[in-house]
Amino acid sequence: MRPSFTLGIEEEYQTIDPETRDLRSHIETELLSEGKRILKERVKVELHQSVVEVGTGVCKNIAEARADLLELRQHMVRLAKDHGLRLAASSTHPFADWKTQEIYPDERYMTIVEDMQQVARANLIFGLHVHVGIEDKETAIHIMNAARYFIPHILALSTNSPFWMSQETGLKSYRCKVFDKFPRTNIPDYFGSYAEYENFIKLLIQTNCIDNAKKIWWDIRPHPHFDTLEFRVMDLPMRLDETIAITALIQATVAKLYKLYSQNQGFRLYRRMLIMENKWRASRYGLDGKLIDFGKRIEVPVRELLEEYLQLVDDVVDELGSRKEIEYIRTMIANGTGADRQLRVFRETGDLKKVVDYIIEETEAGL
Repeated sequence: MRPSFTLGIEEEYQTIDPETRDLRSHIETELLSEGKRILKERVKVELHQSVVEVGTGVCKNIAEARADLLELRQHMVRLAKDHGLRLAASSTHPFADWKTQEIYPDERYMTIVEDMQQVARANLIFGLHVHVGIEDKETAIHIMNAARYFIPHILALSTNSPFWMSQETGLKSYRCKVFDKFPRTNIPDYFGSYAEYENFIKLLIQTNCIDNAKKIWWDIRPHPHFDTLEFRVMDLPMRLDETIAITALIQATVAKLYKLYSQNQGFRLYRRMLIMENKWRASRYGLDGKLIDFGKRIEVPVRELLEEYLQLVDDVVDELGSRKEIEYIRTMIANGTGADRQLRVFRETGDLKKVVDYIIEETEAGL
């Protein structure tokens, strides 16, 4: 049975004090309760009190996903302003200190902090997660195996966390390195079948490593409750257009890999440790780096590889109705990622507060 390729998008925003430009808890405001009243289950809390998460419904195509996410961003930006806050879309805050951030008083989060201690408390990061509907679990595992190869490419395109606690980190995605400290993260291993994956999960539950599969935090995973393949590697881009372009690319990747799989032409599988080499390069250099082409055994500039990647998925794009959204990736390649643009503002002004102002401006762009 052909997958539906439906879409779901989750974005985690920073709530900012407009005076100090630092993170500020939204818990003492009505932001969340009002958000829930208007947007129902599409608004959620996260581990820290200065994070607010939104999630679209199940969207049939990219146009529907765009409309849904646009509405969510519009409402949340307006509600934040109504409650004396601003929303910012970036995967780290330029100068906030995690040690001063409050944890949301929820049993689930308290359990995570109890289990992981400082690793959890220091996890002050903001992500983008994209779900693509694949109803058959066996198919989902085989597509995941192949899609792992593209995880570094997608990360390079999304990089938007160059600062950490007032320091320029030298990485385009420092968020990756913060999240690395959690167990069960990064690129998953290859699984020969869904049964093999299921046995792995059962073993972890049986030995008290986890109590459920949601505590598998890989860069790509079969979602434990939905019939989706969830991509989790991305930094949160500043602009709505960027999130939508990356979502369209992920959907096209899954559709292309399914097309090959259904014709018995599997994509070549590479070892986790090789893909991890590319992931490091993507987090360090973003679009300005080179990734390894394992087939040719050479380094290739990321911008060239992304052009090749766009050619690879081109034959499924019209069928998905996402050509316009995918085309925006070329704009992103030309303009630089969020990380590149944050660094540009910092080079020009030397002021991290000005960087926060820029992030807020970009978060509201096109709404």
